[in-house]
Amino acid sequence: MGHSVTPPSGQNPEKRPAPSRRAPSSKLRWLWIVVVLLLAAGGIQLYRISQQPVTFLYRDMTLEAIKGVPVNKLEEENFSTSPSGRVTYTQDGREAKTGIDVSFYQQNVDWQAVAGDGIDFAFLRLGYRGYTQGALNTDTCYEANLQGARDAGLEVGVYFFSQALTPEEAREEAQYVLDTLNGSPLEYPVVFDWEFITHDSEARTHGMDGETLTQCAAAFCQVIEEGGYTPAVYFNRDMGYLYYDLSQLDQYPFWLADYDSVPDFYYRFQLWQYTHTGTVAGIEGNVDLNLDFGPIYDPS
Repeated sequence: MGHSVTPPSGQNPEKRPAPSRRAPSSKLRWLWIVVVLLLAAGGIQLYRISQQPVTFLYRDMTLEAIKGVPVNKLEEENFSTSPSGRVTYTQDGREAKTGIDVSFYQQNVDWQAVAGDGIDFAFLRLGYRGYTQGALNTDTCYEANLQGARDAGLEVGVYFFSQALTPEEAREEAQYVLDTLNGSPLEYPVVFDWEFITHDSEARTHGMDGETLTQCAAAFCQVIEEGGYTPAVYFNRDMGYLYYDLSQLDQYPFWLADYDSVPDFYYRFQLWQYTHTGTVAGIEGNVDLNLDFGPIYDPS
C-alpha cells in the first residue's frame, strides 16, 4: 500500500511549474533583423534587375529586345556547311528541310532535276507590284513553275513582291494573290515580301517608314489568313530590327534573309534564306537557298 503525501498548501498536484524561457539576447535579435533586411534588399535588387530591359548589339547599335516576341534558340554547333556551300541544321536526330525560291529570273527550271538534287520545297514568286507605276503583275513563269514543282513532288509556297505604300494597297495585293491562287492548295505559306529599291531614284517607296510598313504587312497577312492560307513575312536583319514592329506580326512565321553560314538574328524565325548564289541541278545560274526549321520546332 502506498503512502499519501500531502502537497504544500495551495499547490495543485496535477500541475507542474512551467520551465522558465529565457528571452533571446539583444545581440541575437539584431542578427535576425539584419538577416531579414539583407534578404529584403536582395529581393528588391533582383526585382529591379528583372524589370530592366534586355538589350543586344546590332552593328554599332544597342537595341532593346521586344517583350513577348519569341527569341532564336537555334544552336550554332548544329549548323554545318558542305564543300558545295549547302548549309544543314540537325538537332536531336531531326534535320531542317532544304528549299529554293525562284521567279522568272531563273527562266526554264528542270524541276525533276531540282528534286533529285536534295531540294524539299520551293517558294515561287506569284507576282509583284511595280516599284515606279505601282501596277500589279503576275510572274511570267509562275504557272509553269507551279506545275513543274508539283509534278516533281516538291512542297510549294508562294511569295508576292510588295511595293505597297498603304494598308489598302497591301490588301489589294493580298486579294490579287488569292484570286490568282484560285483555291490551289499550298504546303508552305503565302509570303509578304516588301523590299526597299535602292538602285532607282524613281522608286515610289522611297521614304517608307516602319510603322506604315508594319501596318501593310499586317493587312496583307490578315487578308491571306481570311482566304484560308497561312501568311508569312520576309525580311532581312535591317528591316527586322529597324523597321518592322515584330510584336504586331509574331503570330505569323518569319522568313529571314541573312547571308551567312550561321544566322545570328535575335528573334525566332522559321525560314532562313542563307545565300543568293546557290547552285542547284536543273537551274542555270544562281538561285536562293533556304532552310525550313519547322521539323526542328515541331517534330510531329
